[in-house]
Amino acid sequence: MTTFTQQIPGAIRGRGARTNATGRFESQTREAFDDGWTPDDVEPVQLATTVSPEKAKVIITHNDSPDVGFSASINPYRGCEHGCIYCYARPAHAYMGLSPGLDFESKLFFKPQAAALLERELSKPTYVPEVIHIGGNTDPYQPQERRLRITRQIIEVLSRFGHPFTVISKSGLILRDLDLLASMAERNLVRVAISITTLDRKLARSMEPRAATPGKRLDAVRRLTEAGVPTVVMFAPCIPALNDHEMEAVLESAAAVGAHGAGYVALRLPMEIADLFQEWLATDHPDRASRVMSLVRQMRGGKTYDSQWGKRMKGEGPIAALMSRRFATAKARYGLAGKLPPLDLTQFRIPPKAGDQIDLFDSKTSSVSGEGS
Repeated sequence: MTTFTQQIPGAIRGRGARTNATGRFESQTREAFDDGWTPDDVEPVQLATTVSPEKAKVIITHNDSPDVGFSASINPYRGCEHGCIYCYARPAHAYMGLSPGLDFESKLFFKPQAAALLERELSKPTYVPEVIHIGGNTDPYQPQERRLRITRQIIEVLSRFGHPFTVISKSGLILRDLDLLASMAERNLVRVAISITTLDRKLARSMEPRAATPGKRLDAVRRLTEAGVPTVVMFAPCIPALNDHEMEAVLESAAAVGAHGAGYVALRLPMEIADLFQEWLATDHPDRASRVMSLVRQMRGGKTYDSQWGKRMKGEGPIAALMSRRFATAKARYGLAGKLPPLDLTQFRIPPKAGDQIDLFDSKTSSVSGEGS
């Protein structure tokens, strides 16, 4: 393997990753380093975002992981401009021949035919409805959604088919689609999760540079719940010695704005994320970097990460057990421990297309009006 290095003068303004090391599948690698010649007063550089269409053959993907809470999902985008340094989806950018570092948050892909593909897949006679999760990898309401509207088009299809879904985001842009979400909530067809990792705006800007502020996320929870949309708050990731001390405060604030439930996930550092996260700690939080990583390893059997099902989401050992107990106690204290009812799968119908003759005897494509002949 041939290794190339490149010098990047100054920090990358408004981005999470500090470097752009080549993906693990490339035969030639490039990695930035400081050679000592960069002037101390150099201005931070800006990195432009590019957005490219991706031709997908299918839009619903399936997984058999027993600890993610869903088996069917839709991801309108690859990469995410929010730039969250801890994002577990970063390693997937290597499959595109790109870096999980800065490329992940600046070289994005969208699926322009997502709504058409979804309609085609839902219309198959063999399709069996199950709750679909939107945003299992990257945020479906990242900034480019304001212009591209891929997520909204997907929800419009699900609404016409009477198909239940869940969606997770850390963006206030989700409120743009409150009309659709409220309407589907009345039919018990939707549940929303809002990710709130900290109430500290400075930490949020460092850790999630282009995501909504904590206040805007709490406002999104408030407005969603006021509109009747079942909404839970995800304290994810929970990072020992960095944001874990805010766990109770986040849940208390979430309950105050009407959240119906809460969940958490311990910090996950698979593949390239381990190096990216530690680089970020060294630059943004050098005073606690060694402490954070020591506790992370204590939760992961001495490693930076353990991918085993049943362990990867919560960790193991005394630190993980304490985190779990604190979260359960806080949920109960603030009234967030109740379970929401399952979403309704019985309303799924394939809507008739223009020009189709309605079959009065096919309960899956129409309903009898009850009027006399």
